[in-house]
Amino acid sequence: MPLVYAGVSSHAPGITGRADLADPEPRDAFYQAYHQMRADIEATEPDALVIVAAEHFANFFMNNMPSFAVGMADFYHGPIEDSDWLGIDKFEAPGNRDLSMRMITEMMHTVDVAYAEEWKFDHGIAVPLHFLTPRFDLPVIPININCQGPPLAPLHRAWALGEAIRQAADAVPERIALVGTGGISHWPATPDSGKINEEWDRDFMRRWCAGDRNALLNYDDQSVYAEAGQGGFEIRTFITVSGAAAGQQGSAQGTVHFYHPIPIFAVGCTVASYQL
Repeated sequence: MPLVYAGVSSHAPGITGRADLADPEPRDAFYQAYHQMRADIEATEPDALVIVAAEHFANFFMNNMPSFAVGMADFYHGPIEDSDWLGIDKFEAPGNRDLSMRMITEMMHTVDVAYAEEWKFDHGIAVPLHFLTPRFDLPVIPININCQGPPLAPLHRAWALGEAIRQAADAVPERIALVGTGGISHWPATPDSGKINEEWDRDFMRRWCAGDRNALLNYDDQSVYAEAGQGGFEIRTFITVSGAAAGQQGSAQGTVHFYHPIPIFAVGCTVASYQL
């Protein structure tokens, strides 16, 4: 079946862990955009949610750091962080090992991926699932991109990963929804935590909404680090969704449903989707 949904959202731990400290007006509007994203996904009647997130040294470390990894299990536990700190209770999210294996097999025709039969979800996946599958009744297929420890996969490889996800989704009979989660600009776990480069974020999302492959790939890690922080490396998850949404047409048109810098969440909070 064709890909039925493609979107992106922020996943910073403060989104759930520091909710009481945020300005209520943008916080509530952001939450509403997330709830609408859930409704939009549910309306497509997906059989599984593929969620592309970034590594935070929760499951992989520098002794074994795959550029791309796909979960292949029938269930996943999370969050790996303390529930009181993150504001999310411990949960078991359903997977679909058979579907994961079939999609991995298709993806390997064009992109090399690792796979993991055990996976503990950190905030990068737990925060989006808190909003998008609060009943944990939709099978999840997690995909991890190393956005943490250089050398990082070049941006064109993130686009290629998206193309591979699209090809895999088109090859299976199940209906697949896709969400990429990450930054955009942020400086987590540094003295600059809470800093947000709104101008940079808005320019990136303009390129993302245009589905402009050349413009999206026209970044280098040195400039991203300088202008968007080490958290900016997570643009790879957004670019992966762009590659998937583009499909055979080569591009897709996107819409930003919400963007607002919320410093206590330490990120420019974003919800956006492509028209498929």
